[in-house]
Amino acid sequence: MLAEPAAPSRAAEPPLRNRVTWSEPWLRLAALAAAVVALIAVFLFTDVPGSLSFALEIRSRTVAAMLVVSTAVGVSTVVFHTITQNRILTPSIMGFDAFYLLISTVIVFFSGSAAFLAFDEVTLWLVQVAVMVAFSVLLFTWLFGGKRRSIHLMLLVGIVLGTFFRALTEWMQRMLDPLDFQILSDAMFATLTRPDETLLVLTGGLVLLGTAIVVPLRRTLDVLSLGEPTAVGLGVNHRRTVMLLFAAVSIMVAASTALVGPILFFGLIVANLAYTYAGSFRHVWTLPTAVLLGMVCLLGGQLVLERVFGYGGTLSTIIEFAGGLFFLYLVLRKGAR
Repeated sequence: MLAEPAAPSRAAEPPLRNRVTWSEPWLRLAALAAAVVALIAVFLFTDVPGSLSFALEIRSRTVAAMLVVSTAVGVSTVVFHTITQNRILTPSIMGFDAFYLLISTVIVFFSGSAAFLAFDEVTLWLVQVAVMVAFSVLLFTWLFGGKRRSIHLMLLVGIVLGTFFRALTEWMQRMLDPLDFQILSDAMFATLTRPDETLLVLTGGLVLLGTAIVVPLRRTLDVLSLGEPTAVGLGVNHRRTVMLLFAAVSIMVAASTALVGPILFFGLIVANLAYTYAGSFRHVWTLPTAVLLGMVCLLGGQLVLERVFGYGGTLSTIIEFAGGLFFLYLVLRKGAR
């Protein structure tokens, strides 16, 4: 009887479980981090018209502002999506951007543009942050702190209040002097270049505080994504946890909005891209992915705006335009389903 040929040896092949594939979330995150580092290097060290040290001082401040805004918007939007069980809504739906514009409009309306320009930046920032955080905390406590709490009711009230704030802001702006309106218009668009150092440090501190609240709860967020009944059944104190997360979201969104102005659709873009790119719905991967994707969008957009179009426009306008199209795509895709 002839012996069967021996099977080829596979000792040289690594075990299947030890193979590294692109589906690994940590590998995708590492590649994204490398892309961010490369973009930062290109932004800082290329196309320097004069002194390198002066350019680095200005550009590094811009990069720091982008990091603060990306962290605040990315983390807060992912957390907000988990709490509300809806990936189209963003914290801006609660009227943060409208409330920010209303505060600035009220100051110009009653005090004039001269008083608005003479207002101390730190004091103005503190007033805006305090008012926005107080508004959101009162809203959350009123609508979610009682026995008949409802996230859907809170969202509906937030939409109504946001519409009211925008209507009131528009009415006041129509009553303004053209010069006052022109000065106010400059505050209506987000700007990430050359932020005030003191405000940047203060905003970074509040964003760090909000992140410090969210990160220890990353596993709890995984449970919350399963829905309130399941989370309660698994031992999560749903009311206390959601209120704490809402407070963190309010602090981060209010601080970043007061620093650079409103960016309505930015969170919608980076959060939904993070869900797709991370390849996992665990918050230990989606949260940092959203932050890094935010950096890619801001750095890449700023580089294109500066090096290709020669500052022919504002980055916030491009983000709002792209975000609006992305929002319509999400709505139509969900509607088709």
